Amino acid sequence: MEIVRFVDIAATSAAVAATSGRKAKIELLAGALRRLDPGEIVAGAAYLAGELRQRQTGVGYASLRDRPEPAAEASLTVAQVDAAIAEISAVSGAGSQARRKQMLGALFGAATAPEQLLLIGLFGGELRQGAQAGLLAEAIAAAAEVPAPTVRRALLLAGDLKIVAEAALTGGAPALAQIHLRVGTPLSPMLASSAPDVAAALLATGTPAVVDTKLDGIRIQVHRSGDDVAVYTRSLDDITARLPEVVAQVRALPLREAILDGEAMLLDETGRPRPFQETSSRAATRGARAPARRKSAGGGESAAGQSPDTAGPASRIPSAGAHPEPSGVTSGAPSAGGLRPYFFDLLHLDGVDLLDEPGRVRWAALAESVPGAATVGRSVAESEEQAAAAFAAALAAGQEGVVIKDPEAPYDVGRRGSAWVKVKPRHTLDLVVLAVEWGHGRRHGWLSNLHLGARDPQSGGFVMLGKTFKGLTDELLRWQTDRFRQLAVADHGWGVTVRPEQVVEIAFDGVQTSPRYPGGVALRFARVLRYRDDKPAGEADTIDTVRAIGAGHPPAPS
Repeated sequence: MEIVRFVDIAATSAAVAATSGRKAKIELLAGALRRLDPGEIVAGAAYLAGELRQRQTGVGYASLRDRPEPAAEASLTVAQVDAAIAEISAVSGAGSQARRKQMLGALFGAATAPEQLLLIGLFGGELRQGAQAGLLAEAIAAAAEVPAPTVRRALLLAGDLKIVAEAALTGGAPALAQIHLRVGTPLSPMLASSAPDVAAALLATGTPAVVDTKLDGIRIQVHRSGDDVAVYTRSLDDITARLPEVVAQVRALPLREAILDGEAMLLDETGRPRPFQETSSRAATRGARAPARRKSAGGGESAAGQSPDTAGPASRIPSAGAHPEPSGVTSGAPSAGGLRPYFFDLLHLDGVDLLDEPGRVRWAALAESVPGAATVGRSVAESEEQAAAAFAAALAAGQEGVVIKDPEAPYDVGRRGSAWVKVKPRHTLDLVVLAVEWGHGRRHGWLSNLHLGARDPQSGGFVMLGKTFKGLTDELLRWQTDRFRQLAVADHGWGVTVRPEQVVEIAFDGVQTSPRYPGGVALRFARVLRYRDDKPAGEADTIDTVRAIGAGHPPAPS
């Protein structure tokens, strides 16, 4: 088998991006996969998927801007590029930044212009070529000449397209059949779609439905085999070392071998959830660090409401005799500070996979195996009124909302369908744009990340609440780039400050405390809904309104 040059992968990527037909894209990808040497499959499949085999490289956008002229002729192989990136990713210690820059320069200096474009997309996590996981699964099936459903099933269980590609292309269907649910190997979690209210959610799931409290915590997947416990994030990062209190609590559960799906969160002394950023910060800073998540679309720009914090000592293990309140929190007064796990699904128990069982079977097994104090609040709704009551109770307990579930649905690994539907209150504010940052990657050349401000009626100025680049279509990016160039009063290189005149309607999930911003608060998961050319800045929402929402007392609609 011939050695595949990296320029061939770059050419395939460009051809896939320029091709609109699904069948044609699959044929292009399959052709490239067939040509890969067995030792190049993992890296080559990753490049075709628009990602790197290495999850963390230490390379940021600043490093990618300062690069040498492209090589005149192609010389790099897939294996050479993979080895170079692996070496760059391993650099650490004193002087690491200079060494990484030198190695990165050598790699880019050996790359032609098309190869440099591919490398920029891979390092930045912004390769837009239209080769989603589903498309690549079909390409793997075509290249390996195995049924597409077999590949898709293996992908769901492995959660890693690179592993599936290697198995299919080296061992065919028999090798794919060996990929099954294994304790200790994380799998992509089932996800929930969204609905504006419980009535719409029930239309999707049908009745009777199960209503779970949506906790204001972090998603965790816990694997236990005897005393060995591993904890993974939604993105399949291993955070076991960060959560010793969760590990201890899971070890205390009456289980031998299991895979559990749930959330972890911090509670105060009354049993109510602490602010979300405290939970996420505790998971991010306690113990050893796990691989970082890839940058989000938007070039690694900061979303509104990200702030560090700390928490106290671990909490005690909940007793088996305790029962959850509707909020999913034990009725006793737990000690504050420790992250506590609460589970809502059971995927494997003592050698038996439960993925394909209906929810009611999995949840019955969960109830029999895990004490109620370690499970989320759960009820059955046969009417909209019952679901609405559960939703109101969850919000009153300080939680995010509810997830309404079809009890007959299997666990649909890695997919977001209508079997689980989340309902959360949606807040909106009319805010003023104070500054805008230049975008990176695909948004290079556009003003992208918005600095948002609320009106301060006391000073007559504006109080910054954070940033967001979410919800911006290409059309909006073009419009706002022209608009904010007109309003710019200073260009700082990273972006521009603007006259505080443009009002934008922002949707967000909540308000959290933040030491980063002068108002002491920031918006959670802020996203742009629309620009309000009909509203002057003097009618934008005030910082007092924002603080009232954060305190759980939003003003009545006017």
